[in-house]
Amino acid sequence: MAKTKEKTMWFCTECGAGSPKWEGRCPACGAWNTMVEEKVAPSSKGAGKLSQRLQSPKSVAKKVSEIVTADEPRIHMPSEELNRVLGGGLVPGSMVLIGGEPGIGKSTLVLQNILSIKSRRILYVSGEESAAQIKMRADRIGRMSDNCYIVTETSLENIFEHIAQVKPELLVVDSVQTIASDALESSAGSVGQVRECAARLLRFAKESGVPVLLIGHITKEGSLAGPKVLEHIVDAVLQFEGDSQYMYRILRASKNRFGNTSELGIYEMCRRGLREVTNPSELLLSQPDGEILSGCAVGVTIEGIRPFLIEAQALVSTAAYGTPQRSVTGFDSKRMNMLLAVLEKRAGFRLAQKDVFLNIAGGLKVSDPALDLAVTAAILSSNIDVALPPRVCLSGEVGLSGELRPAARMEQRVREAEKLGMNTIVVPRGSLKGVDVKGLSIEVFEAGKVEEACRYLLAGR
Repeated sequence: MAKTKEKTMWFCTECGAGSPKWEGRCPACGAWNTMVEEKVAPSSKGAGKLSQRLQSPKSVAKKVSEIVTADEPRIHMPSEELNRVLGGGLVPGSMVLIGGEPGIGKSTLVLQNILSIKSRRILYVSGEESAAQIKMRADRIGRMSDNCYIVTETSLENIFEHIAQVKPELLVVDSVQTIASDALESSAGSVGQVRECAARLLRFAKESGVPVLLIGHITKEGSLAGPKVLEHIVDAVLQFEGDSQYMYRILRASKNRFGNTSELGIYEMCRRGLREVTNPSELLLSQPDGEILSGCAVGVTIEGIRPFLIEAQALVSTAAYGTPQRSVTGFDSKRMNMLLAVLEKRAGFRLAQKDVFLNIAGGLKVSDPALDLAVTAAILSSNIDVALPPRVCLSGEVGLSGELRPAARMEQRVREAEKLGMNTIVVPRGSLKGVDVKGLSIEVFEAGKVEEACRYLLAGR
């Protein structure tokens, strides 16, 4: 009897498009070197049964005016930081994907939240750890629950059997790259398996109204592993970021169909799990009673609707080698080069032959243009080796001609600085129109040019 030859196809890891042969460039999305080979079923029997199982009733087209909408109550998660990033809570019937580097705390974040929910039946499906390992983590973080069921399973069909038995009100899958369906012959984590498993879990969430939390791996480039279509299928994509050398973890939403994508949640990794940081400004600033050093400036930034103070640290020294070094951590390197050119051209500071090192304290990555003024002040302070006045903060965008441009929600930034005990804040001129500056306990200095702000900060020092 002749042996049946296994059939293989090539799939794009970016868009999931298939091809009978390898191609250097995906014919669908145009990405290079993204085609991977996978085994496919030799017959269509499994696919036929699968299509019958997933066949949904026919839908009816309606006019927009005839569609009735209802505000469904969100599931309030125990973590307020997670609720903020989700847009107010977990929406029933939604599917949320949480990604991050290995060991960053994804499973700990989800586990300590679901163990604190006492009013809902929860099913936690683990494809990576045993039930004993999850119990050890629950003991370490000091949380226990009788409403959370743990099962170790990697077969999608068996997972649905457990769902039918437990009837959960919240489903957690850790991780989606370890789940495989019997309808496909490819291995778990392949493009076809991830796409198929995510599609079936999404259909379950939409038809039953049970929210699904997926935990996903990321690649060495920092993007979510698997096909790009996975991010299109889910309703929200949350990125859990951080550095193993720092205590802080940041939860960002890169996609959210039910909320704002600019929201930010900050956690601190401690012995008993992740602790919410409700006031990150106090943790991201140096101790006020400590020694005042040159090269440090405090800026007021906003992530989402949340203002907080952050410290920019700069070191400027004479270049020991022929080519000056430019090293940046937590800030856009191209933007720092632009600020150096503005200082060279508009303010008369000679920095072309000097090494410049810039660091945003706490390991955070900031993209707010209002931090330009603080970065500029830190560089100038280090260049002349003179410390800035104590309890002074800055907020404003620096233009190419050296002018200071207003940033969004400037009044909110000023009040945050006032609340944290700052004495003076430097802002662009005209950015506080309509605000009663005299009624504030903080002194507000308005500057029109970057050199004007520098003269005020360094006057008599």
